[in-house]
Amino acid sequence: MTVEHVQPHNLAPSLGQYSQVTRDPASGLVFVAGQVAIDERGDMVGVGDIAAQTVQTFRNVRAALEGAGSSLAETLKLMTYIVRAEDLPAFRAARTMVFQELFPDGNYPAHTLVVVAGLSAPEHLIEIEAVAVAGGE
Repeated sequence: MTVEHVQPHNLAPSLGQYSQVTRDPASGLVFVAGQVAIDERGDMVGVGDIAAQTVQTFRNVRAALEGAGSSLAETLKLMTYIVRAEDLPAFRAARTMVFQELFPDGNYPAHTLVVVAGLSAPEHLIEIEAVAVAGGE
């Protein structure tokens, strides 16, 4: 099996020793590493603001998928990690706004949401990873 490693042009380089996206050409599966609220220049977006971080993080997930020949419409599963349980209402409100744009047909992927003790940096309030298929559209 050959695994393709993808670095989408509109995502900042990874923050460590990992690929932003991997794709299995045989199955068409696309795996997106956890994305945080860092813009394409590498700048943190929305420090302390879960809604702003949610919007940017979904932008990054979308860019990662599109860079691998997939899309949010072809997403099988999203996994979201947030660090503050008190941010759940603001996260859900931001997700609803984003999902109205990204999934206008209301066909959402499976989604797991977990509150965790911390992420890779203290300013990161949210991280989202994805599994999708490529080339269906």
